[in-house]
Amino acid sequence: MLIVSVIAALAAGACFAAGGVLQQREASTAPEGESLSPRLLLDLARDKVWLGGIAATAGSFLFKAIALAFGPLTLVQPLVVSELLFAVPVSVRRHRLRMGPREWSGIIAVGGGLILGIIAASPSQGDVLPPLSSWAAMLGAIVLLMAVSLLIGRRLSGPPRASMFALAAVALLATQSALLAATVALFKQGIVTAFTAWQPYAMAVTSIAGLMLVQSAYQAGPLAASMPVMDTANPIISIAIGVVVFGESINTGAWHLAGAAAGLALLLIGIIVVDTSPLVRRVQQVEQRQQAAEADEQES
Repeated sequence: MLIVSVIAALAAGACFAAGGVLQQREASTAPEGESLSPRLLLDLARDKVWLGGIAATAGSFLFKAIALAFGPLTLVQPLVVSELLFAVPVSVRRHRLRMGPREWSGIIAVGGGLILGIIAASPSQGDVLPPLSSWAAMLGAIVLLMAVSLLIGRRLSGPPRASMFALAAVALLATQSALLAATVALFKQGIVTAFTAWQPYAMAVTSIAGLMLVQSAYQAGPLAASMPVMDTANPIISIAIGVVVFGESINTGAWHLAGAAAGLALLLIGIIVVDTSPLVRRVQQVEQRQQAAEADEQES
């Protein structure tokens, strides 16, 4: 049933792409003083466009749950990066622009890297309900990474600030995915079992905290500063959690490891090529000017 997991993960990536574009557009207009504050979410909750982005993100969450019910974390999370395959062409087309060789080569590299890496690694399901000691060690490492990222980010401004906030956000989102996988497994054992376990409640907390961090990253700078970090770090952190915490296995034969490494390298190169493309930045600048014009109209 891995095909179900693959299709659902791709659908999650498409929804996440739509949600990210809509959320960043509105979050970028929020006052800087609301960064890392629950007030940021309360203010954005009054915006219909932002709520549409949240609805798309909710769809991504649902599809990810389906994907994790049929496949391992090491398969699902890298596929969610497929958002680039949807977000960039749609965004460029919406502004009546055309993608050039750089953008198409980056998109092809992302898709090819995903296919090569997954086929070579051949990830298999592990135990998504490991001992509490394994969870504690993983959560401790995630909290440390987040604390360092936020501490550095608060001392910066502009795109570097957005990048550091994005790193903290994606660390929490990867944890959320791991907790979601555990929650899905618990519900398979029964509703009572699920609601008497700690994982569903921890997932709810990480979802809210992760949402605030993502919006803070969007508010701090353009997508070109936050999206490459999230797209790159998400599969890396998730694969580490899947292998180390859940005990998911990948094919460790020499040729398989080489293929997986080549696929990961191709994926990361494609992400960087696309997210730093002058055309993509041009689209973002156009959107920023439109947002500024809308803000001026509202004030007048």
